Amino acid sequence: MPYLIVIVLSIFTLTGCQSAYYSAMEQVGYHKRDIMVDRVEDAKESQQDAQEEFTSALEALSSLTNFSGGDLEDMYNQINDKYQDSEKAAQNVSDRIAAIEDVSDALFEEWQGELDLYTSDSLRRSSEQKLRETQSSYKTMLSAMKRAEKKMDPVLNTLRDNTLYLKHNLNASAVGSLQGEFMSLEKDIAYAIKQMNAAIAESDKFLAQLNQK
Repeated sequence: MPYLIVIVLSIFTLTGCQSAYYSAMEQVGYHKRDIMVDRVEDAKESQQDAQEEFTSALEALSSLTNFSGGDLEDMYNQINDKYQDSEKAAQNVSDRIAAIEDVSDALFEEWQGELDLYTSDSLRRSSEQKLRETQSSYKTMLSAMKRAEKKMDPVLNTLRDNTLYLKHNLNASAVGSLQGEFMSLEKDIAYAIKQMNAAIAESDKFLAQLNQK
């Protein structure tokens, strides 16, 4: 089974047709609900990775506050590497959120449509209530993710500005100028991490709601 899933995933990652991908995955017993769970877990992991990269970038920049001489080019290279890693991590968060939105549309549309297939009124009402509760939990989770995603922008902007400034001004004066940016960046990163932790907490609540029997 895992081998078949890998094959299907490889094929439809190349074609980019999500509806065909979902249909193919269902053929091997992997339903939209399962895909949703995996993608939410992936998003949680990507946010944790972003936190680590932002913190690592902050630590690299903090070395400027204690700079007392040395090779500024080496320092620039380290800071630039951390910025690039942070940018990739942030993009991964955005990609994961987009993937969740895609499968949620398909999952909820299917769920809504299948309500008409019930012959039992009580079961239909129960399923419809579960759908509404799951959608509500999803919206709360997605809003938290979007807030966290938005708070990454100030961090990336400051990292980019500092990296570019240091690149073109490899001297002690540049270091002095960037030292004043450190406190602002530290605050932005702390706030972004707080929002990501909130999004992760909402993700856990959503998964619990989705998995309720």
